[in-house]
Amino acid sequence: MKALPSLALGFSSLLPLSGHAVPLNDDFAVLVDLTLASDYRTRGISQTQNDPAAQAGLTLAHSSGLYLGAWTSNVDFGGGLKTRQEVDYYAGWLWQATEALSLDLGYIKYAYPKESQFNQGEVYAILGAYGVKVAAYYSSDAPGVDSKQSSLYSYISYETELPLDSALKLRYGNIDFKDPHLYSASGRGEEAYREWEVKLTHDLAGVVLGLSYVDTDLSQTQCLSNWGFKDVCTATVIASVSKSF
Repeated sequence: MKALPSLALGFSSLLPLSGHAVPLNDDFAVLVDLTLASDYRTRGISQTQNDPAAQAGLTLAHSSGLYLGAWTSNVDFGGGLKTRQEVDYYAGWLWQATEALSLDLGYIKYAYPKESQFNQGEVYAILGAYGVKVAAYYSSDAPGVDSKQSSLYSYISYETELPLDSALKLRYGNIDFKDPHLYSASGRGEEAYREWEVKLTHDLAGVVLGLSYVDTDLSQTQCLSNWGFKDVCTATVIASVSKSF
């Protein structure tokens, strides 16, 4: 089984400051996120072979907008790969111009114990305005077929509140690699694919229940050529339970 040439990496949406953050003093606050999900999908690709995931994150934020933290999840890439964990380390700066306008700039380091060939870093920028977010994540050392390559993930999303402590989240993203390695049945190599998500959430006494529909435009042959399996890129419904404090 060949090694996976490009893993669609996790934790692509950072929320360093929120109403759940616990103040430590006048300048510092800490945020803990815990999630259980029926599948760990990031950028449309399952990181757990369509199995459940337990995830946790810890963020330390400063009143200046600076923040740093770490996030982890179980993973399973199959194919005899030994890693069973993803650990992300991140740092950045969040500028909150108004309640509706924000700019988030930062860096993420993705690490996979026992499979360091998949480790990589990304710089990112997220512009938020009135529920809409436009984001870009760039990596110069994404895992490739024979060597490291560059990749660019961009998305546009929209989030709005619904009645009864519920919310709707929509996202449409594009992942573009430097080298073509998404091969169709005809043998043609593609450099990019698209993914999208529709998510409904409901806040139940501080616990957020989520239900997502996730899909990509990848064919089963393209999925097999890059990730080694046909079913980790297909449409799915994900249920999740999360708590922040």
